[in-house]
Amino acid sequence: MNKNLQISQRGIEMPASPIRKLAPLAYDASDRGIKIYRLNIGQPDLPTPQKALDVLKNIDRTTLEYSPSQGYRSLREKLVGYYERYQIKLKADDIIITTGGSEAVLFAFMTCLNPGDEIIVPEPAYANYMSFAISAGAVIRTIATTIEEGFCLPKVEKFEELINERTKAILICNPNNPTGYLYTQREMNRIRDLVKKYNLYLFSDEVYREFIYTGSPYISAMHLEGIEQNVVLVDSFSKRYSECGIRIGALITKNEKVRNTVMKFCQARLSPPLIGQLVAEASIEGTEEYSREVYEEYVERRKCLIDGVNRIPGCYTPIPMGAFYTVAKLPVDDAEKFCAWCLTDFSYEGETIMMAPAAGFYSTPGLGKDQVRLAYVLKKKDLQRALFILEKALEAYNAKQ
Repeated sequence: MNKNLQISQRGIEMPASPIRKLAPLAYDASDRGIKIYRLNIGQPDLPTPQKALDVLKNIDRTTLEYSPSQGYRSLREKLVGYYERYQIKLKADDIIITTGGSEAVLFAFMTCLNPGDEIIVPEPAYANYMSFAISAGAVIRTIATTIEEGFCLPKVEKFEELINERTKAILICNPNNPTGYLYTQREMNRIRDLVKKYNLYLFSDEVYREFIYTGSPYISAMHLEGIEQNVVLVDSFSKRYSECGIRIGALITKNEKVRNTVMKFCQARLSPPLIGQLVAEASIEGTEEYSREVYEEYVERRKCLIDGVNRIPGCYTPIPMGAFYTVAKLPVDDAEKFCAWCLTDFSYEGETIMMAPAAGFYSTPGLGKDQVRLAYVLKKKDLQRALFILEKALEAYNAKQ
């Protein structure tokens, strides 16, 4: 009997991560003794708050039990106070704790969208949005932004060209991953008007709100009047407290029907991580000085990376106003081939650089082919060395073409 086991169509369509797909090549390079400067992934090298680490080291429990499916109430109540600092007024019951921001996005899609429903997303966009949409049976429709225009939002007419009877939501990331773009008040108002006009959901990924490098006020989707029931906010502890591994995020909405449905998915996966919640709760209060120091460090790193990239012949990146990423244009024919080559065939004094090919952040074929996403998550000395190696790599790569 021929057992020809098939892979699901969903699995076939699931894209490989542009952030992690080159990881096997990096492992091989490391095995050869090559030192790698990793600018491909948003993993900060800064320490987690000591207050949070102390809680982790001194857990006084005899049983590590299930937590409530919506997360501990004490954590959710502390988050109410945290959001109050940003003029976001919530109740603890508006907040559901998730296993990282990723689970919040997935549960939002599975709750609000039917198979075949469409979400409009400005591109380039965080690559895993596509993966979550495929998991939920939803369809991503992208609207292009360009590096030449600093990745600002296109005109409303461009959105309306995509809206049809299957359109159910708009998804934004603000500040943006991968571009570092920060939406203006005017742009947020335009999104609000579209959401209201067509009665759409607005999924707003705001995990980088701590990292805004402009005097302009931070505009959350939760600040937009008249669409309170349409907004689903996604958040995470990973970046602002340098604790990506605790896997704690949040899904936040004032829409009770959405929350009640999300809870069904939460109950199916039982509970968010117990230990992660203990660490997260300890991170919220009494870490203001830590947050200031981290912010000031990223201001310096941003200047170092952006100035450094734009000094390399043929390279260009706009100045990101948020998060800790930028998308840079390189003088190469295919950035993915170049990024792979840096790991397989190139080293300078025993060192090389790892970047994320930006084409993986676009859904439209051909876009971003000569671009990379860079994360300025290393200390300045390492960033300067990485940029020097990048320049040497570009010289060598283009010399052999």
